[in-house]
Amino acid sequence: MIRWLALAISVSALGACASITSPGEAGAIARGSLPDAPNAWAMASERVGPVEAGWIEKLGDPVLVSLVEEAQANNRNMQAAAANVERSWALAGQAGAALSPVVSLNSSGGRGGSVDGPSAETFSLGFQASWEADIWGRIRAGEQAAVLSAQSAEADYIYSQYSLAAAVARSYFLAIEAGLQADVAQKTLDALTETDRIVGVQQEFGLATSQDVALSKSDLARTRASRIAAQGAQRDALRALEVLLGRYPAAELDVRDGLPEMPPQPSPGIPSSILERRPDIVAAERSVAAAFNSLDQAKAARMPSVSLTGSLGGSSPDLSSFLNPTNIAWQAATSLVAPLIDGGLRESQVRQATADQSQAIAGYAQAALEAFQEVETGLDQSVVLRDRSASLKIAADEANKALRIARLRYDEGETDLLDVLTIQQRVFSSDADLVSIERSRLDAWVNLNLALGGDWE
Repeated sequence: MIRWLALAISVSALGACASITSPGEAGAIARGSLPDAPNAWAMASERVGPVEAGWIEKLGDPVLVSLVEEAQANNRNMQAAAANVERSWALAGQAGAALSPVVSLNSSGGRGGSVDGPSAETFSLGFQASWEADIWGRIRAGEQAAVLSAQSAEADYIYSQYSLAAAVARSYFLAIEAGLQADVAQKTLDALTETDRIVGVQQEFGLATSQDVALSKSDLARTRASRIAAQGAQRDALRALEVLLGRYPAAELDVRDGLPEMPPQPSPGIPSSILERRPDIVAAERSVAAAFNSLDQAKAARMPSVSLTGSLGGSSPDLSSFLNPTNIAWQAATSLVAPLIDGGLRESQVRQATADQSQAIAGYAQAALEAFQEVETGLDQSVVLRDRSASLKIAADEANKALRIARLRYDEGETDLLDVLTIQQRVFSSDADLVSIERSRLDAWVNLNLALGGDWE
């Protein structure tokens, strides 16, 4: 027994010396695969302070806040992602269980004998224990890989929550915009209806031609079709939003009548900080570290394994004499298993783990580059859309001014109806573009916050 305990202590000491790749080492190698990041974003011309939290609240819309909370609680994809996180941690627990000894209790009892002879009862009770000495760190590497994979799944889940919040906001804005587009079409339809009435009266007195009447009715029908399309688009957007919320897609959700005010531009921080802030990048880094530990595990699997087993128990024809020392026996054993010929299985597993490691590093680098791209594009688009919005406002004002002048000239007989209707359609188009660009600006603001890894809490 003393020799057995000494062997257990010695193999434990050897196991403590096994080399396991730490997450920090793996993360440093992964970041080394990236090109040098600048000290500031190329498109950040203002507000370069740290990224702020609470971007949903900054929109100042309590309805949107409640919709995001509802989606977080009821969205089916979020529920599946949460279950995947639980599953990943359960797998990590399974991987770590092999580090502990396995102790089991077994008991049996029975009666037997020959057909014509006397019968006898037999009772047995025993304990069995086994433990694999993790000399080369194979089990610990597997446990570490499973833990890191669970952390990766957890980070992906957090980023999925961010993405869901952004998707709810975008669908919400789209539903509001569609309603506003229907209002623009209705406003134009009201003006064209009045124009059509006037043209009809003028035709009765010979002041308008049948061509004028046809043109008026054509524009009236086309604008009516635009209103119907906008109303259908709003129902589509509402159904999409309801699915995100986990509701039945009945297009019955009530939204506000106008888009929220455009918040200030978020502070982008510095490029390198995004690697620690964005959950999806953190998830990719954890996947790299898990791949390194999986490779350590595959390499250690080529080494011999040592297992210690022991048992204590006994048997007796009756319970009263069961605890008699003469009926109790113990056994301790050590086994060594060294792989000799396995058809190249373990070497193939090492090559696979090496390829998985290279794949994880490349995936991390690609995810980081795409994150940099999303931020730079978001910063650029915020300026582009802001300037476009200013130009479209001027275009809408000037188009409305031109329409007022054209109507006055038409009433004085200085121009024909075709000019008035042409300018009327330009006004309709300008107003619709103005609504669309404001929604696009809000979308870009949400996308930039998501790209920066900003939380809403």
